[in-house]
Amino acid sequence: MGVPAVLPLPAAASDQLGCLSCCPWGRMLLWTALLVLAPLPSTAGTPSPQAGLPKAVVRLEPPWFNVLRGDSVTLHCQGPHGPGDGPTQWSRDGTPIPTQVQSHFSFKANINDSGNYRCQMGQTGLSDPVHLNVTSDWLLLQTPHLLLKEGDPLILRCHSWMSRPLVKISFFQDGIAKWYSSANSSFFIPHANVSHGGKYHCSGLMGRNRHESHPVRIDIQGGGAVPEAASGNNSFPVIIIVSVVVGIAAVAGVAAVVAWVCLRRHQSSGAPKSREVGETPPEEPANLTHAEEAAKAEAENTITYSLLMHPEEDAGLSDYQNM
Repeated sequence: MGVPAVLPLPAAASDQLGCLSCCPWGRMLLWTALLVLAPLPSTAGTPSPQAGLPKAVVRLEPPWFNVLRGDSVTLHCQGPHGPGDGPTQWSRDGTPIPTQVQSHFSFKANINDSGNYRCQMGQTGLSDPVHLNVTSDWLLLQTPHLLLKEGDPLILRCHSWMSRPLVKISFFQDGIAKWYSSANSSFFIPHANVSHGGKYHCSGLMGRNRHESHPVRIDIQGGGAVPEAASGNNSFPVIIIVSVVVGIAAVAGVAAVVAWVCLRRHQSSGAPKSREVGETPPEEPANLTHAEEAAKAEAENTITYSLLMHPEEDAGLSDYQNM
């Protein structure tokens, strides 16, 4: 007895395979829903190499973020100094500075020294960037910070090239003169408020010539104000999560509808075809009564007896049929 090459599948299994084969795009949607709903490997438990380490801090000396060409600048990397700190790693605009391995270094500023400086020590994480801007001009309005909180001190300095003598100095806010001094080149507000924000510049006499600096914008945040960038960063993850949940629900819903439609289509194709209108079903033999059955049997016996008694009639009939 041979073994069949293909074994028949149970009815339920064959129905499911038929349903999946009748709608391949429905099967694709089902697999997509399963992949979307599958949990992703979590990286929350994997600590970063700098996890738990305090950030280093880059400090400028003098504290101005904008200087003139030829000014002296010293960069300090501050952190929890100790015997295991090792050398300090410095970088500018993401490019390492291999010649500097000390916690501080000084230089005469040049135009190509502009950039974002960062540092890292053995017991610290990478610092936040500190920007240094080097310009070439006769006069420069200097300030430590461009963004202040309400109540912070506002410090301005009108700085001349090569620190040449400067007299008759004026400070302007949004084009309006705010303070004048015959020789003092510094302007100080101990507790700034929102009204002190704006574009500042200064002017003064250097020799017989009057020079004016480029404007510098300083922003003052109110006590209850939330920076727009911070607000957007907080809401962005929420938007992503909501979008992902809505997308998963939509894919799952479409997959469920497609599966139901395929199942219905397969069930309807396997049902027997209905008879057309007006078609007459085949007649079934009627049930005979006992008397009719007896009469039928007697007639058959009579025919049989007649053939036995007169065989020549049967032979003639047989020859006729074979002609």
